[in-house]
Amino acid sequence: MSESTLMNATLTRRRALQLLGIGAAGAALAACAPTGVGTSPTTPTAAAGGSFTPTDFDFASWALTEEASAPAIKALLAGYSDAQHITIGEVSFPYNEYFNQIMLQIRGGQFMGAAQVDVAWLGSLAALGTLQDVSAVTKDRGYTQAALEAAQFHGVQYAFPWTIGAIGLLANSEILDKADIPSDDFPVTIDDYETALKRLKGLGGGLIPYAASTKAAQLKDVLIWMETFGSPLVEDGEVTIGDEASVAAVAWYKSLYDQGLIAADVDRFDARSLFCQGRAAIYDDAPVGRNAVTKDSPDPKLASKLVPVSRPVLEVGDAPRALVWGNAIAIVSGEGAETAADFARWATSDLTAVLADHEVRGLPPVTEKALSSEEVLGDAFGATFSERITATATTNPFWQYTQYAQIESTIAEKVQSVLIGQQSPKDAMTEAGRIAQTLIG
Repeated sequence: MSESTLMNATLTRRRALQLLGIGAAGAALAACAPTGVGTSPTTPTAAAGGSFTPTDFDFASWALTEEASAPAIKALLAGYSDAQHITIGEVSFPYNEYFNQIMLQIRGGQFMGAAQVDVAWLGSLAALGTLQDVSAVTKDRGYTQAALEAAQFHGVQYAFPWTIGAIGLLANSEILDKADIPSDDFPVTIDDYETALKRLKGLGGGLIPYAASTKAAQLKDVLIWMETFGSPLVEDGEVTIGDEASVAAVAWYKSLYDQGLIAADVDRFDARSLFCQGRAAIYDDAPVGRNAVTKDSPDPKLASKLVPVSRPVLEVGDAPRALVWGNAIAIVSGEGAETAADFARWATSDLTAVLADHEVRGLPPVTEKALSSEEVLGDAFGATFSERITATATTNPFWQYTQYAQIESTIAEKVQSVLIGQQSPKDAMTEAGRIAQTLIG
């Protein structure tokens, strides 16, 4: 199957069950012994491999709101629910609203079951006291150690890892070629990158050279540029934003904005749309972006032109920066939690289920067997992304704090105030660092 076909595949209910290895009687899934987890947020009451009676549960996901991802998620839900003869309720919110909404529902006791989560949120969600420790049921399922650790908070396995990768730069090689910028010899330094962006702008036609995030909802992306300029963000418990490196990074970002090399009012979803239409040459995304931008593009060959590139560095010899990105499935205690945990275990570690999901969404899996499979090893885009972006990815140091979302929002708002000319980079970042420090405590 060609990459273009893979990226535009959709699953009928019958095809989904075939791909997942589930017949009408659910024999294949039944062969996977269900695993119980108890109602305690920290200690499972049944050992891995124990039996239980499947019950209805709810599954929350932002992917259900996204046209490119929803078919794969619905296929997983259909496969499991049909085989176990249960109903899985769907709860969904767009990504930019999801964290606040799921926090409110869990805190208010309105949601229990399985929830798709960004690994960055685990600290805040764990603080609510209702996430289950699923270490007993992730044991011996073949997850990579790195994937398991990405779904932990303070050493507790609060979620099943689902896909782990990174956020980096994706480029349209055809547009780069028009500006005489070879994708296999992409600019290495910040200065050369800015020169390349100017060359792209010179192509005209309203092209946005770099569809960087400029809306507050996604302006946390600028943190990776702060690290590129040399700011550690947090060092020995002290927030360093406001230091020379972070101020220089934001001043540079502002200069790109003023030169029209990045555009106003852009978030991740706007960037995908612009890139999909050929109106942007470069943008930031995780591997999930491939499916999102190619599925509805007017260019049927966009998949072959989509190229991951290493983020430019301040000085030659610096390691390119990238942000660890990942999804996991957390289990919220309450009615249906035991079945929800079994679903999560199956969806994230059963080889047939994982490869069927990979066929549609193209996301990096989290088990040794899946990663070494022909299907995954034969994915040229995924291999290049891993080599150029994921290989040097690091986690956001603010994730260790339960107030991380408020910290990032504060920083984003201050960066936006710089972009629109309300504050200087120095004043804004000094204030952002001071507020962030009070949130850390």
